[in-house]
Amino acid sequence: METVIKTNKLTKRFADFVAVDEISFDVHKGEIFGFLGANGAGKTTAMRMLCGLSVPTSGEATVAGFDVFTQPEEIKKNIGYMSQKFSLYEDLTVLENIQFYGGIYGLTNREIKEKSAELTEKLGLQKEAKKLVRSLPLGWKQKLSFLVAIVHQPKIVFLDEPTGGVDPSMRREFWDLIYDAADKGITIFVTTHYLDEAEYCNRVTIMVDGKIEALDSPSGLREKFGVQKIDEVFYQLARKAKRSGD
Repeated sequence: METVIKTNKLTKRFADFVAVDEISFDVHKGEIFGFLGANGAGKTTAMRMLCGLSVPTSGEATVAGFDVFTQPEEIKKNIGYMSQKFSLYEDLTVLENIQFYGGIYGLTNREIKEKSAELTEKLGLQKEAKKLVRSLPLGWKQKLSFLVAIVHQPKIVFLDEPTGGVDPSMRREFWDLIYDAADKGITIFVTTHYLDEAEYCNRVTIMVDGKIEALDSPSGLREKFGVQKIDEVFYQLARKAKRSGD
């Protein structure tokens, strides 16, 4: 399988504090890769390094074939990113947001026009296309934010707690979009506080105090720890944590 993210002893220090401590893992093309950890585990710091937003202290990592130390700008061009806080502009319309991000990602005018029609139809927002984003319900904003993050068909999309505050039915619809993107070859790197969502991933990593304490498929983790649900694995490991705040 094609490897799109590769890390080897990736480390980030802030003075004497080791936020991320020699983590090593690979992520494959089209994989849904869950990245879990309690507050303070280091997952946000790790994600920032992989997105080319923070320079590691030591170790090695490539994302979409580009080196995190020397090619951060190339990484940014080949990924999508959706934060737990919306990346949409609420004072722009649905259509204007799609057009704006399409332009940022270098799509041609023709491609932007095609994507605008495709995304509004996919979300069933044709009638709302000219409404301000602030008028949309939370769940619709989340789904639009995700589709805007992949409007340029990136190799990888990083999702930082994308379903926070969304009701269960809308969360399921959001995950349908994730599955569809993965089926098209986009790699999904996702953090979540909803532990049931870890079951939807192909593989899951659990970080504790800056280190990777577990990495396997959901079924593999359940079997290894002798439990019925992923949240039981998470709680067993999280109890060992000595620090808080990420």
